[in-house]
Amino acid sequence: MSTVSVVDVAKRYQLGKQEVVALDNINLSIEAGEFTAIAGPSGSGKSTLLNLIGCIDTPDRGAIIINGTDVSRQTPDELADYRANTIGFIFQTFNLLPVLTALENVEYPLLHRKDVSKQERHERVMHFLDVVGLASFAGHRPNELSGGQRQRVAIARALATHPSIVLADEPTANLDHKTGQGVLDLMKAINRDSKTTFIFSTHDAKVMQIADRVVNMGDGRIIA
Repeated sequence: MSTVSVVDVAKRYQLGKQEVVALDNINLSIEAGEFTAIAGPSGSGKSTLLNLIGCIDTPDRGAIIINGTDVSRQTPDELADYRANTIGFIFQTFNLLPVLTALENVEYPLLHRKDVSKQERHERVMHFLDVVGLASFAGHRPNELSGGQRQRVAIARALATHPSIVLADEPTANLDHKTGQGVLDLMKAINRDSKTTFIFSTHDAKVMQIADRVVNMGDGRIIA
């Protein structure tokens, strides 16, 4: 069963007086539990595609179907609710809140979930900090952590909502080779053990080497 189906999707943006075709008739199916890399140069459309799958934006034409739900025409509020319950995000800049500890950063997206009790919230946070090897750093703020540790906190935060899909936008771009490899190995292990679907937007050859599948993009189209 497909976790994500992208059907005849097009997306255009207005850049001054010029219309930019970001995506042109994209069709893509990603299976549950897949570890997929979407690769291509800057401007190829991979980040736009990731944003559409992540319910951050909607297509001009076509459908985005996630776990059987067509999210293409949902309202911003509906998209926000769906995003909070279904999708985890990992960014190249980590996007941690500097005034919060590692524990509080991981906990933050759960504070808006009325279905998660305070006790369960704490248990989830500590569990995923342990999964990424940072339980002993729970009280540290981002400026007290290395780049690799910050990315691990971001991974724990993405997983704490129990998403079925994790979207990772250039997650190794700001990490050195060894640290980046360690973070990738961790995500691959989580993918293997929990069957969580991972979808990457990347230039990184290391990501492409360990992906189950590489989707190459150029000029808003899938080319391989």
